Amino acid sequence: MPKKGKKYIEAAKLVDRTKAYPVVEAIELAKQTNTAKFDATVEAAFRLGVDPKKADQQIRGAVVLPNGTGKTQRVLVFAKGEKMKEAEAAGADYVGDAEYINKINQGWFEFDVIVATPDMMGEVGKLGRVLGPKGLMPNPKTGTVTFDVTKAVNEIKAGKVEYRVDKAGNVHVPIGKTSFDNEKLVENFNTIFDTMMKAKPAAAKGTYMKNVTVTTTMGPGVKVDPSSVAK
Repeated sequence: MPKKGKKYIEAAKLVDRTKAYPVVEAIELAKQTNTAKFDATVEAAFRLGVDPKKADQQIRGAVVLPNGTGKTQRVLVFAKGEKMKEAEAAGADYVGDAEYINKINQGWFEFDVIVATPDMMGEVGKLGRVLGPKGLMPNPKTGTVTFDVTKAVNEIKAGKVEYRVDKAGNVHVPIGKTSFDNEKLVENFNTIFDTMMKAKPAAAKGTYMKNVTVTTTMGPGVKVDPSSVAK
């Protein structure tokens, strides 16, 4: 573990580690204890009572946050013919086929999200070894393999975030920036919390929502009381 700085230690003293705070308080406290000099990302983390090794307990998808993430995503679309024109009209940053596949193979990664039409996946699939480890592979579950490229690009630009449970049963999702009004962060948090609850696999046993925290890029985690979240 890296040594914690003086600012972090001072900030952490403001947080009662044994307490789960109402969501509004938790977000306010996360912002207060942010030690970064830049406009840090605020993140929600969920520890879920699922076994990710089992196929019927995988949790993966995407949701559009009502107030966006504060970050403009650069979108690359793999498409042909009319769908290329459609992607360009929707505001995609890069649109193409073989030329971009070659560029990626040569180490180009000037984008954040890839959208591909299903007829391009045969070619895009060959990039699996390069894109997979970076979490950039398009996937039907997150709406990034689709012929409706207009909808896909619009949603990503509006603040769509992807979520996926890791091997330890955790899901981390950005919900905005420290410069956001508290109301906007709470609204974004409520949206992702609701999405997590609806994603509960039927096969999951015991307590599903084990732990919820909000944190900033360089700040301490603040526990959230799940019962305080607006239903």
